[in-house]
Amino acid sequence: MTSAVKRREQPVAEPKATGKAGRNLPAAIGVGLGLGVVIVASLLVVKVAFLAVVALAAVVALHELSVALKERGVSLPLIPVAVGGLGILAAAYFSGEGAQTAVLGLTVVAILVWRLADGADGYLRDTTAAVFAVVYVPFLAGFAMLLTAQDQGAQKVLLFLLLVVCNDTGGYAAGVLFGRHPMAPKISPKKSWEGLTGSVITAAVAGAAYLDLVLHGKPWQGAVLGVAVVASATLGDLCESMIKRDLGIKDMGRLLPGHGGIMDRLDSLLPTAPIVYLLLQLFLKH
Repeated sequence: MTSAVKRREQPVAEPKATGKAGRNLPAAIGVGLGLGVVIVASLLVVKVAFLAVVALAAVVALHELSVALKERGVSLPLIPVAVGGLGILAAAYFSGEGAQTAVLGLTVVAILVWRLADGADGYLRDTTAAVFAVVYVPFLAGFAMLLTAQDQGAQKVLLFLLLVVCNDTGGYAAGVLFGRHPMAPKISPKKSWEGLTGSVITAAVAGAAYLDLVLHGKPWQGAVLGVAVVASATLGDLCESMIKRDLGIKDMGRLLPGHGGIMDRLDSLLPTAPIVYLLLQLFLKH
């Protein structure tokens, strides 16, 4: 009887302050703002500094992916993957699409040769995962470098980032306020169709205004770009969620409080970079 009373009198631990999305919202906002300041400053002060920021993020993301894959017995040859990834980013910034693709090809060859030293066991598994990692992270990020190197490159990259932020914030706000119908409950239970609608409206309006006022395009082009970004960012987020479910993990890392790892922030950015690059090439031919 006494022990039961004592157990009832023990203080109950306070739950961590998390939002409806299951994250520590104050920490997430603080980290997001800090990252935003670093990125905008690197773009507006010296554009090549943005290359350094993206290169650092890519290397950390590749390391997180390597650690996560190791849980499934996949050994990523990190040195050729990371060195080749840095080469892809630099080639995209300094020499354009052709050099970016050429360095990707050389990196694939380097991966295949490097992995020979560890023998035949798991060779196909490891090299396939390594090629996937190189394409998924540095090659897709290279399209942001292509944008940066162009005329009005900083403004174009800021549009790219703004639309992804609008997708996230518009979707989060609409999902919290109105979310009732899950979009993909088996992959990402917190995503709702109402949230997707909020993302589309927010990104389309922001894209139309930005393209008209800053890049001197047509508002309808900006709206189309905004909708395309929502589609690619949402699919990117769902794909990374599927990868994490397959690996049996919640986050790719713990580097960013309230966000997880760097890969958890890049999931929507990476597949969106080529979409923004291609559409701006089409819309802003003049």
